[in-house]
Amino acid sequence: MPHATTADTRRTSPAALLSLLALWLLATLGLRPLLLPDEGRYTEVARAMMHGDALVPMLDGLPFFHKPPLFYWLDIAAMRVFGENVFACRFGSLVGAWLMGASLLLAMRRWHGPRAAAIALGVLATTPFFFISAQYANHDMLVGGLIGAAVLAIARAVEEPLRVELRWLVAGWVLCALAMLAKGLIGIVLPALVIAPWLLAQGRWRQVLGLLHPLALFAFAAVAAPWFVAMQLRFPGFLDYFFIEQHFRRFAQSNFNNVHGAWFFIVAMPLLTLPWSAWLPVAVKRTWAGRGATLGLYVWWLVAVLGFFSIPSSKLVGYALPALAPWCGLLGLAAAGNPRRIWPWAMGAAAIACVAIVGAVAWKAPQSSRALALELAEQVTPADTVVMVDEFYYDVPFYARLTKPVVIASRWDDPELPTRDNWRKEIFDAARFDPALGRELLKPLDKLDALTCGVGAVWFVVPFADAARVSALAGATRTFSDQRAELWRVPGRTCP
Repeated sequence: MPHATTADTRRTSPAALLSLLALWLLATLGLRPLLLPDEGRYTEVARAMMHGDALVPMLDGLPFFHKPPLFYWLDIAAMRVFGENVFACRFGSLVGAWLMGASLLLAMRRWHGPRAAAIALGVLATTPFFFISAQYANHDMLVGGLIGAAVLAIARAVEEPLRVELRWLVAGWVLCALAMLAKGLIGIVLPALVIAPWLLAQGRWRQVLGLLHPLALFAFAAVAAPWFVAMQLRFPGFLDYFFIEQHFRRFAQSNFNNVHGAWFFIVAMPLLTLPWSAWLPVAVKRTWAGRGATLGLYVWWLVAVLGFFSIPSSKLVGYALPALAPWCGLLGLAAAGNPRRIWPWAMGAAAIACVAIVGAVAWKAPQSSRALALELAEQVTPADTVVMVDEFYYDVPFYARLTKPVVIASRWDDPELPTRDNWRKEIFDAARFDPALGRELLKPLDKLDALTCGVGAVWFVVPFADAARVSALAGATRTFSDQRAELWRVPGRTCP
């Protein structure tokens, strides 16, 4: 691989650029309320772990094993420093975004020089897909950043043909282990799909074998394995649920949400990366005419990741984040090579658009239950019970600072419940790992009156469609209503 000279690499400061990247991402991190369902769900899981068992992800007090714990651990660390607020609860995504930018900048400085690297970082930072994902509390950006850093570290390890630099290889495997702790098997599968075929296509099969150095494998296992082993020992059936059901079955089956055709990412990536995707024809032309292993790595990286996620019928835009670094790298090279120097104007316009999008979402606050939760927080007492009726409002426990799980009344006996990809299935699956608590928290929808037996008051969070069920209860008083739900208080009563 070509790399810049020592003189070239001193022209700009990576530390300054990466400090600016951090400030850029931090500026609007806590501006808007949590979006549902993802941000409400993962934020509350982290908060519950902070106040309970830091090893076991918990959703409404029940073990929640859809995702591993790294994202939650990062958010817990931020909440301990900054408090329980939305700023801290997006920290895991910010870390992933900054790591993606840092690894791309350092790799491209070495291979393409400081100017192209700085422009590529600017392209990445002002791409709306990147900027919004960096401030969206779910696991996608964290795993995307870790996978990007892992691929670039391993590529650095095999930079010179016929040898493998061990320190970079170990670093790459550790990053794969962290990516696995961020979202599961894709943390190792995607880097393998990128690096191994890329080397084999160049006839460098000895380096492929060199990637399996015992020290690197040991480092991977030492970082990734302990949490998975601990969960299997505490919760028999965990490994089957996490790997077989949440990975292989979700990948193979078509009964999950967000079903799209194989065309999805071909259309989504250019739209999500405007205005920089306007340089895509130039990038394609330059790449087609270019030579070198580095450009081949970028292209195959895109094909491998987007091709992999095009296979299952269920597709989310966040799945494409592990491909964003090479995509922006190629667009950055195209912009840097354009003699008309349009890229500074495009960068300014893109930055304004990124901030405007965040501001618009903060203003509209779509689907937020924050106002209802704050009303509940002012009136609820430790002796009271909170009941959610036929809906799980993910952000209410976080904003209301509830200290115990809520009761959820719904149709838990529905035989089709396990086959539908929704909030009910999430809670239903979690209850499998703590059946006793599940029986206490998951109640039938047609017996709401039985939930009012006790000393404390009962607070019902109920959608409009089911408000009549609660209003008919003795002593029921509506205390809040908005466009999504109502809050009712029912005094406790003595039951025979």
